[in-house]
Amino acid sequence: MTDKLAHPEILSLAAGFTDNRVLPEALVVRAMQKLAETECRRHLQYGMNRGRPGLRRCVINLLRSYPDEALSDLDEDNVIITTGSQQGLYILVQMLCDPGDIVLVESPSYFVFLELLEGLGVRPVSIPCREDGSLDGVGLDSLMASLAQSGELESVKLIYLMGAFANPSTRCIRETDKLTMWQCLSQLNRKIPVVEDMAYRELYFERPYPARTLLSIEPWQDHPVIYSGTFTKPFATGMKTGFIVSRDQDCLTTLAKIKGHQDFGSAHMNQAIIEQVIVSGEYEHHLHRIRGHYREKRDILEQALVEHGLPQAGWKWDQPLGGLLLWARGPAGLTTRLGSDFHKACLQREVLYVPGDLCFAEGSPENCVRLSFGALEAELIPEAARRFCEAARQVGG
Repeated sequence: MTDKLAHPEILSLAAGFTDNRVLPEALVVRAMQKLAETECRRHLQYGMNRGRPGLRRCVINLLRSYPDEALSDLDEDNVIITTGSQQGLYILVQMLCDPGDIVLVESPSYFVFLELLEGLGVRPVSIPCREDGSLDGVGLDSLMASLAQSGELESVKLIYLMGAFANPSTRCIRETDKLTMWQCLSQLNRKIPVVEDMAYRELYFERPYPARTLLSIEPWQDHPVIYSGTFTKPFATGMKTGFIVSRDQDCLTTLAKIKGHQDFGSAHMNQAIIEQVIVSGEYEHHLHRIRGHYREKRDILEQALVEHGLPQAGWKWDQPLGGLLLWARGPAGLTTRLGSDFHKACLQREVLYVPGDLCFAEGSPENCVRLSFGALEAELIPEAARRFCEAARQVGG
């Protein structure tokens, strides 16, 4: 992003931002006008450290709106509002891990989370996956056995998953894979907490992904499961409002204490605005509008990549069914790292991407990239794709 800010002529397929054109300006204005009619000063004062009770109830209702989510035992006491989902993730790692501990992650995984682990001195280790991205149950059992043999299993303090439209792969975790993971973990002599990051869950294009969350799958209900969600991506990034949901009250209590040391409660007015939009019924209309918008932008990017010959250059990808991203795999032998010939070829053509090696715990493979169609204006996407494809044709595997 630094390159983009310094050189605005560069076209960025790297930034995972949302589109300025669909930010809910009118909804926010109406919500603020409504709040002004009901003693606005209350919302300009400090709120509760755990967040507004009304917004926390909205979070539970949002989760229950998905098919077959069995969450009848949950209420607002199972929710903490955070300053963006990133704050919740940071505090969870901080409270559950010590430097030198291990967190198991998907392959690939969210590179900002990997950076977070590095900053806290925690080591990520990839969960074995098959070529199609599904969980390799045999490989997971083997990994656990290997960690036990090396004496490192006790250092595994957390498992981090992205359940729906993952960043960067856009994959979703099947319910069968979630059960396979539980079967493996249930054989251990302690319960390793699992974070299910669902930041992109609301940004599906046609229909919600049918797999239930870990919170709803019966064998997982006695396990320390932590659901991480956000209003940042589906509503307004600048409002920085996320949430944590869990049945583990000890976890929530500790998280709330640490959070209080950081910010004494997330911005009260931001929470009040989002709550008002949801209660008014306008939030679902907003989601419907942006889903169509981002689906169209996905189609524009894919069409441009095909028209400019990326498949002929040996690149492959799976069509994203939600989210803001496209995960592309280049030919074997290609390196897309920062400073590589491919990276330099893209910079020469003034187009940016996220190198895929940043998204792997082990830093490889190196032939993948994350392309974002979220922030860049729709009319500029074809030109950005053309430049990227030109670099891909120039620098082969």
